[in-house]
Amino acid sequence: MSDIPSFKPSIKLLDATMIVAGSMIGSGIFIVSADITRHTGSAGWLLLVWAITGFMTLTAALSYGELSSMFPRAGGQYVYLKEAYNPMTAFLYGWSFFTVIQTATIAAVGVAFAKFTAYLLPVFSEEHILMDLGFIQVSAAQLLSIMVIVLLTYMNTRGIEGGKTIQTTFTLTKLVSLAALIICGLVALKPAVWAANWEHAWHLHPLIAGASGPSYSLMAALGAIAAAMVGSVFSSDSWHNVAFVAGEIKNPRRNIGLSLFLGTAIVTLIYLLTNITYLAVLPLPDIAQAPKDRVAVSVSQAVLGNAGTVVIAAMIMISTFGCNNGLILAGARVYHTMANDGVFFKKAGTLNKAAVPAFALWIQCVLACVWCLSGRYGDLLDMISFVVVAFYMLTIAGIFVLRRQRPDADRPYKAVGYPVLPVLYILMGLAFCSLLFIYKPRFTWPGMIITLAGIPVYYLANRRQQHQGTRVSPPKEKVPSN
Repeated sequence: MSDIPSFKPSIKLLDATMIVAGSMIGSGIFIVSADITRHTGSAGWLLLVWAITGFMTLTAALSYGELSSMFPRAGGQYVYLKEAYNPMTAFLYGWSFFTVIQTATIAAVGVAFAKFTAYLLPVFSEEHILMDLGFIQVSAAQLLSIMVIVLLTYMNTRGIEGGKTIQTTFTLTKLVSLAALIICGLVALKPAVWAANWEHAWHLHPLIAGASGPSYSLMAALGAIAAAMVGSVFSSDSWHNVAFVAGEIKNPRRNIGLSLFLGTAIVTLIYLLTNITYLAVLPLPDIAQAPKDRVAVSVSQAVLGNAGTVVIAAMIMISTFGCNNGLILAGARVYHTMANDGVFFKKAGTLNKAAVPAFALWIQCVLACVWCLSGRYGDLLDMISFVVVAFYMLTIAGIFVLRRQRPDADRPYKAVGYPVLPVLYILMGLAFCSLLFIYKPRFTWPGMIITLAGIPVYYLANRRQQHQGTRVSPPKEKVPSN
């Protein structure tokens, strides 16, 4: 019997669903509705932006179910891209995932945790500068975000059971907390505010400094919708993290696809109801101009008075802490798979005595901490959304590739609405990325450049492996036929 540690299937359907929901719900739902309202200027479009994003997320999740049932092993999207296309395409995703997508998201959520901690403990304020090196300033909020990332990384190196327990507990807690916020807000509904918000429900226009701007032209309107969706896309991202831990899920062919559907459906419903709550309590100008975009804080204050600030701050701390745990837990499994393919640090392909990829966890931690020092929450948001949706489109297109190349492969679960829903997602994704590239190029270019920079890195890794007499990537997995 081998003494080499291997992944232990211990994640049940509930835990898998909580990984999906918990990784999605961070701080975005409490913040980004302010920016969406500034871009759209109306209640109808505020909800429609969230509804479009929810539809895209559900469609993608239902499509991923087919891929996860075909390839139920650690690595998720990285594996799907390799099987549908080639090792280099998969590497570019893994490279982007490590350099931008996962690590920058971990940083953004960590910084959000620190920002709301400062409500309860002002010593952790962003204004409290601990170190000024001239080219960079280190605030107490940044230091706290780094400390939380390090703590969660350490806890996840202790084994999957601890990470799983944290995830399920914190996700259930924040779902209950959000439900309570929704109920309190709807009970406190202000009829005059609600009526005023819906008076011009579909008038798409900018809302700046509490004043309405002129109506958009057609192209400007499309650009505004794309810009507005940046926040909702970021807030709905990371739903696919559960596929990364496929090697540790019980009955993965069934439970990955089911958890993807259940988790994304729950979060989509929660997000829509939360925004309805905002509209029931606050006038649109107040949503758009909420202090530091903290819409949920303003709503909670309106409903619960001064105690609302403490309540919502505690809720967001719980939410972001649990979200980051899910991101940290899942991300390291991708690097582990890449390492075993010979395109990542070799040590990342090993498991420690607790049967988790500890080195992969720590190297992810280091880069996420660097991102914490790099810039503002919104900068990371814009950069990530473009790259993420681009790879989602490519992965969903892989369903068509695999159905053509391997028509007889075993597919315990098939994409719902195929081919209509996958094609619709790809078209919507293309529109989003194109408009974002035109109207917000400042932060879309860096993400694309980082992704393309992976091409020479891949060939360097390939050459190194050839010199060592090994292959870069094993052959594609043979999927059983029906």
